[in-house]
Amino acid sequence: MSRQHTNLERKMQARHVQMISMGGVIGTGLFLSSGYTIAQAGPLGTILSYIIGAVLVYLVMVCLGELAVAMPYTGAFHVYAKRYLGPATGFVVAILYWLTWTIALGSEFTGAGLIMQQWFPQIPVWIWSTLFIILIFGLNAFSVRIFAEGEFWLAIIKVIAILTFIVLGTLAIVHLLPLKNGQTAHVTTNLFGHGLFPNGVSKVFSTMLTVTFAFSGTELIGVTAGETKDPATTIPKAIHSTVWRLIIFFVGAIIVMAALIPYKEAGVSTSPFVVVFRQLGIPYVADIMNFVILTAIISTANSGLYASARMLWSLSNEGLISKKIAQTNAAGVPMRALVWSMFGGLLALLSSVIAADTLYVVLVSISGMAVMLVWVAIAASAIKFRQQFFAQGHQVDELAYHMPGYPVVPWLALIGSSLSVLLTIFDATQRVALYYTVPFVILCYLGYYLISRHSVTNKL
Repeated sequence: MSRQHTNLERKMQARHVQMISMGGVIGTGLFLSSGYTIAQAGPLGTILSYIIGAVLVYLVMVCLGELAVAMPYTGAFHVYAKRYLGPATGFVVAILYWLTWTIALGSEFTGAGLIMQQWFPQIPVWIWSTLFIILIFGLNAFSVRIFAEGEFWLAIIKVIAILTFIVLGTLAIVHLLPLKNGQTAHVTTNLFGHGLFPNGVSKVFSTMLTVTFAFSGTELIGVTAGETKDPATTIPKAIHSTVWRLIIFFVGAIIVMAALIPYKEAGVSTSPFVVVFRQLGIPYVADIMNFVILTAIISTANSGLYASARMLWSLSNEGLISKKIAQTNAAGVPMRALVWSMFGGLLALLSSVIAADTLYVVLVSISGMAVMLVWVAIAASAIKFRQQFFAQGHQVDELAYHMPGYPVVPWLALIGSSLSVLLTIFDATQRVALYYTVPFVILCYLGYYLISRHSVTNKL
């Protein structure tokens, strides 16, 4: 009988951590949904929204960097929330984050199957979805090193596609590359032809949840902290390089889209990447982008299963759920947490088929807002950490890595993340997420107190 243990192994290098974070962030939100934001907020409004979102993600991530270097634990922000905001809040943060990625798993498996059916229409979607489920589980099950290498190369494909898009789009914007019909791009008309905010300045703020959610996944850097070699060096390096690359990729791609696509045409179902590449005369563009989007889906699912499994492992390791789930195999993989997370993803997939207009809508709404609540918890934990650190007589120079601009930075991160949640009140299409999330969070708190009370009763 093999020895049971609960230790994770530190096998990730800096390049792995960077690409895992980027892989979790760069997904269908950028490749498919960004056009909708342009149609809602207008070209300049969308660029402004993404710049604000980029600033916010930087503020939150430097807060996370200080915490993760001081306490390099797997499950990072859930552990910090437990320690500095209370065990009940730590439990709620973990459940919200686990749900976010579990719901994402179900939608990614369906999306991958639908893309494959475009090439092989005679093969049912469920067969492709099953194959991808096996692939993703396999990448995660053997060792953290295999997972990290797989994610690294999957993310590379997305990065190359975005860089190509930005470079060719920029050449078209400055009229060094003609469009397919030989004409030059109508940059000025597309950007300024309908005024600064054609649908009103309120749309810039009401789309902030969509924009900030597009950057979600960056916090995966914190989840990897417990399996990273030399976290004091790797984590800060990964945060700074990843955040700046994401800002360049997201803001750069949005500028190209806004400059080359009339904003009223940006919200259609076709990917803005496909629209621009077609304008530039790129052959087989639909198939190329379908391949890129497929790798983006697989990459996001790969990161999602990793994140949800580690969050369950952390909950178990902290004693908030059964200790058995924290058991790992000889390769340091938390197999029980992995199986339960995949099971949750399959339930989400099932709900998307059976209860698409009821239960699944609720789950997607909650998961969409959950990451922003996690960001709120990260910023609040950073503030409390510093306060306790100073109260114990320590100096900032004792920290191996410390955020710049304290206390302004964490407070701005806290306020910005909170506003991203609250501003959904002004958007009728996103307001429903708030209505579902508030009761769910209350139920999570009640669930924690019931679990705690039951545990105490059993010990008596």
